[in-house]
Amino acid sequence: MNTSLKIAVAEPSLIIRSGLLSVLGRLNGLNIQIVEIAQVEQLAKSLCWQQPDVLIINPSLLGLFSLKQIRNEAGCPSLRCVALQYSLTDHAALKAYDEVITVYDTAEQIREKLFRLNGKEPKNGPRQETLSVREKEIVVGVVKGLTNKQIAAQLCLSTHTVITHRRNIAAKLQIHSPAGLTIYAIVNKLVEINDIKDSVAE
Repeated sequence: MNTSLKIAVAEPSLIIRSGLLSVLGRLNGLNIQIVEIAQVEQLAKSLCWQQPDVLIINPSLLGLFSLKQIRNEAGCPSLRCVALQYSLTDHAALKAYDEVITVYDTAEQIREKLFRLNGKEPKNGPRQETLSVREKEIVVGVVKGLTNKQIAAQLCLSTHTVITHRRNIAAKLQIHSPAGLTIYAIVNKLVEINDIKDSVAE
């Protein structure tokens, strides 16, 4: 039996919005009704009228508005809010959200997050593999701009071993770029934004 969810996607970018809608529309085990909100100015009004279960929105679009204020204005006190992250966002801004989806998430990862948001464990399909301690250390090195050779020296490994670990990380996370790993590392609290800024400044 499919889980039914009414999801409002508030995103002014047609490309990003359409891509997310396409992914949501083909998630197994979920019967999703989509509400598109292209103009953030109409957010509270649209939520009030549609009364969705879930709101997906880029935190930067809310500006000075808080999620509590949005829920109150829309008359949706139980609305679950998901941050749509496609740029660096401060941890403090994400803490108020019930879940975080990044543009680098796979369809399976998004599916699992929506199931958890609904208080259920996903059925069918493998769960995302977690990284080992060593793999997390290598992700941090990559995010800080270190070369394979520098990471190898820092962790007392061979360069070949670092390259092998990086291939395994890419296979596990389905993330194939330093930018994607940066967002992953921030969302999963492997690094702080200030660490990245400091390494870039150096």
